[in-house]
Amino acid sequence: MVDTPTSFHERLKARLQDKLLSLHEALGETTVEIAPGEWDEAARILRDDPDLGFEQLIDLCGVDYLGYGEDEWETTDVTSEGFSRGVEGAGPGRFDWESRPRGNGPERRFAVVVHLQSVRHNRRLRIRCFAADNSLPVVPSLVDVYPVANWFERECFDLFGIVFEGHPDLRRILTDYGFVGHPFRKDFPLVGNVEVRYDAERKRVVYEPVSIEPRVGVPRVVREDSRWQQAASEQPSKD
Repeated sequence: MVDTPTSFHERLKARLQDKLLSLHEALGETTVEIAPGEWDEAARILRDDPDLGFEQLIDLCGVDYLGYGEDEWETTDVTSEGFSRGVEGAGPGRFDWESRPRGNGPERRFAVVVHLQSVRHNRRLRIRCFAADNSLPVVPSLVDVYPVANWFERECFDLFGIVFEGHPDLRRILTDYGFVGHPFRKDFPLVGNVEVRYDAERKRVVYEPVSIEPRVGVPRVVREDSRWQQAASEQPSKD
């Protein structure tokens, strides 16, 4: 019997039941959303159920949805001569530290995304869990289910500030011990807060306020494919 996406989705719904908040299929990839209180139990079901068999965790990362869907670039009725032509707004990433976004932002701001693989069934699955609290995002740790998640969760905690409840050794892994903030959050300035240099007179490394201007490196636009929209905008009018 051929395993179709429909039959696979039905098995997911049957096994996860009320743990499954939503299921979405796009571009041949399946994404399911799990409630935070059921995160670790759902992962255990996906791993141990013989009809699913997702025995391998490939990747775990955080997502900050602050500013998601907002567009600070004009991208449909401009020429193709350089990114700077399109800068319009001042969304997350284009501000100084004092004027950084301070609003509540989206209703659900932080999420953890995990990619699983079933070697037995030659299938992949993306699972996502939104933290319930934007001010202190907490999600259960998956280390007991997938031990390889240990360093992935430490990286996510370091860069996004997402706390993994039950993690055996949750501490920073990439930034310095005295680092303030979480650099992958959308309200963290792209140029950072401080810069480091060696002071020959003091004979030590010193930290100083960053001296370069905030900037946006690439456009933040949510759309299907920018190439076709750009080409359509440059077509001559039929009038």
